[in-house]
Parts: sequence; C-alpha cells; structure tokens
Amino acid sequence: MMARFLYVTFCVFALSVTALRAAGPEQKPSILTIGDSLMAWHRIDDASIADSLAASLGEPVLNRAISGARIIHGLPLTGALGLRISSQFRDKETYDWVIITGGGNDFLLGCGCARCERRMNRMITAEADKGDVVSLVTQIRKTGARVIYLGYLRSPEMESPIENCKDEGDAFEARLATLATQDTGVFFHSIAELVPAGDRSFHGIDMIHPSKKASQIIGQQLAELIRSADPSR
Repeated sequence: MMARFLYVTFCVFALSVTALRAAGPEQKPSILTIGDSLMAWHRIDDASIADSLAASLGEPVLNRAISGARIIHGLPLTGALGLRISSQFRDKETYDWVIITGGGNDFLLGCGCARCERRMNRMITAEADKGDVVSLVTQIRKTGARVIYLGYLRSPEMESPIENCKDEGDAFEARLATLATQDTGVFFHSIAELVPAGDRSFHGIDMIHPSKKASQIIGQQLAELIRSADPSR
C-alpha cells in the first residue's frame, strides 16, 4: 500500500515538473489549462488539447492538468500536488485565460455514476451559486483572468465505460452553462455534440479519452472562442 502511494506521489510530481517545463523558463504564458485527463491526454506527444490550442493561437500555453485529478479530492498531499484541480491554480500568478476541465472522475470514480446528486451539489448546485467549482471559478476571476470551462466528449452511441455517466454529465454541464450566464468573463464550451454516431475516431482505444484527432479539433475550437472574445489575439 505504501509503495503504491509513493509511486502515485512520484508520478504526480513528475507530471507537475513536466507541466512547468512545457512553456520554457523564459516564456510567460498568458493562458493556463488545469484539470484532468481530458486536457492532459497526449501531452507526452505534444498533441494534447492544450498543445493544439497553443499551435492555433501561436503562443505558449501552460498545461498543469493531471490524469485522475478531481474537483473533490480529500487526500492533502496528493491533492496539493495536483490531484485536486483547484491546487493546479495559484493565486499569485496572473493569466489572461484559464481553461478548466474536471468533474468526470468525481462521477466515475467517486460515485460510480449512480446516486451522484450529493456529490454534484458539492461541486456545483443547480442554481450554480455554490460548490467547489463555483469557488474555483470565483478565485480565478478575482485575478482578472477569464475562464473557459470545457465539457466532456460523449460516447458515439456505442458501448463504452462511460456510457452510464451520460445523465450525470448532462446535468453537470447544464449547471456549468448556468454558471457561465452569470459572468461575462466565464464561458462554457460544450463538446457533447462533437462525436458523430458510430464514429470511434474521436476516442482512444479505451473509448474514454480523446484521440489525437479530437484533441486537435477541441484545441482549435477553444482558440476560436478565445479569438472571438479577444480580437487582439
């Protein structure tokens, strides 16, 4: 048990160092991405959503997302190292934009995508006025950064490990959309309709995570959103 804990801690630390190096020591990115595997996937190949966003905008993007990270994470050490998504953002840093993913692991691993109402309310209430997600967005907005909360891919109407999470995902993202209506500096970007029925090419072999094709397209969509809100880019 201890060996496993130390291994996980080492992996989180290594990923954190990789994220810090991504933009280079002399570059000062004005865009930060935080969250879970949706954003972190394909980073080792420079093909993550954040990499696609950087290429589309022609500017560096700092990607601190870590696979397995959750909105609600009770363990203090691994939480501080990045498995609690809020710890990936630091108040003393300033950015123009912060892009967030997160919530999927809370449903899939936290409540098995069943009877998740209590957990969902801890993340964000139906009125989008309370919860850990609301607190994180508020914290980021106080620094002056604009926020994009990115939704999740859906399975292409085929058998997948996350098929049972669809109802929770839809409800969660409806609350995120409500949150975005309350502040002109907060945006929700849905990718729920990105995957055509029967098309497996938007997912990896596990049918959970995005393929490189999907990551590229999503990064380009985020770049378009940022440019539409910020014509200077």
